[in-house]
Amino acid sequence: MKLGNDLIKKKFDEIDGQIDFMIELCHTLQLENQELLLKIKNFETELDKKKETEDEYLDQQALIHSKIDGLLTKLDDFANSDPEEASSNL
Repeated sequence: MKLGNDLIKKKFDEIDGQIDFMIELCHTLQLENQELLLKIKNFETELDKKKETEDEYLDQQALIHSKIDGLLTKLDDFANSDPEEASSNL
């Protein structure tokens, strides 16, 4: 009977070691998961800032195009105007 008890104790010790390993692995994975979640949050914040900067750039670009179109329209109007009419406006 002693041999059976020793075998059972040995098996329980093996299982206990495996459980300790699994618990340690779970803690390691939890820490890694927290680090990855923090990285994701930082990437999302960075992406939001980049989107905001891009939107500002596109707004500036649209304003510049609008101003250029206005100037080109003025130049076209000037180029197509009657020279006598232009001198009478002075």
